[in-house]
Amino acid sequence: MKDFNYWKKRYESEQLEEFNSDNVGLLWLKTKSISRKELIAEFAKINEILLKETTLAKQFVELFIWLCGDIENSHKLLNSFIQTKSKEQATEIDTKQLVSELYKLKVFDWGGDYRNSLDKYLISRYVKIHSSYDTLLSKFETEINLAVQGYVLNSWYNHWSSILIEFIFKSHSLVLPTVGQIKSVDFFVNSIPFDLKVTYLPAEYVKFKRKEKGLPVELTFLKNQAIIANIPFDKKAKDSDIYHEITERMKDRNDDFCNSVLTTLRNEKLQILKDAQSNPKMLATWLYENQGEMRFGSENRLFLVLVDSNDFNNSWKLKRNLDLLKPVITSYLDNFQNKKLDDLKINFQYGGKTQTFSSLADVIFVIK
Repeated sequence: MKDFNYWKKRYESEQLEEFNSDNVGLLWLKTKSISRKELIAEFAKINEILLKETTLAKQFVELFIWLCGDIENSHKLLNSFIQTKSKEQATEIDTKQLVSELYKLKVFDWGGDYRNSLDKYLISRYVKIHSSYDTLLSKFETEINLAVQGYVLNSWYNHWSSILIEFIFKSHSLVLPTVGQIKSVDFFVNSIPFDLKVTYLPAEYVKFKRKEKGLPVELTFLKNQAIIANIPFDKKAKDSDIYHEITERMKDRNDDFCNSVLTTLRNEKLQILKDAQSNPKMLATWLYENQGEMRFGSENRLFLVLVDSNDFNNSWKLKRNLDLLKPVITSYLDNFQNKKLDDLKINFQYGGKTQTFSSLADVIFVIK
């Protein structure tokens, strides 16, 4: 039988595929999910396990070895303990109050163009650009404070809405939660470890599919149509601001031409969404291959893609819409056992890495 170090090396090197089909590997992951000082102590006490080791790392090894003595029964013991602790955690959060708090966020604006790290953004945008102390100070009033505030508010919204969404998954009978945070695994669905990724239909994916279909870049199309309609716009502004200005001006103009332009763009985006729904593996593969370098991972993933089909820019609001989320997620999990694992298998490559990665993944679309 493969020992503790075998699974530890597999986990740390992100060679995770074997965990999907090996009962001992699955036992290792479940044991890791309770590898917190207080959790291991409680589990050991409940099951009358005498652990000789005192450090957490060595207790993890000792407990895993003990559990391997009767793998089938150990899975039952861990499952029972994890479910109990998860229910306790769920009662600690007032869902109704949390949803109410999330509705207080009126605008979802990061306040800056940074993909993975606020500190890198601030250093590259301000620290290394401005040699004048007074100029740098002036940026706090006009830019830096807004960037930090936007980052904090959006991060807060994403964190707590994700917890609510995870609770929907974890309350389903087919799902075994992880009670302690464990990298690459949020829960097990029918004994398969998954990491949950809540996202929207990515703008870069839309851009990629438009090019594939021979359609012009959205902003280029909008600029050309604005010129035809004699709609002025600030040509020196950031692309996102130009896009916003033209679309808002066209909405305000509200004539047949402008409405036709906006309808064309919306219908083209809806078709890309429809294509993704027809072939979710294509979107899942793209999401793996285009993930941020700092957050790269090859673990199994469930992508929850939220789309407001009336206004794609408002898709962020769906993260707090439990009335919409819960039925879709529950229905997906109710039917999960009917899925074939081969249909969930994704092979992908990532820039700068030589190997081909293999994962299990699926996409759940929540569309308003």
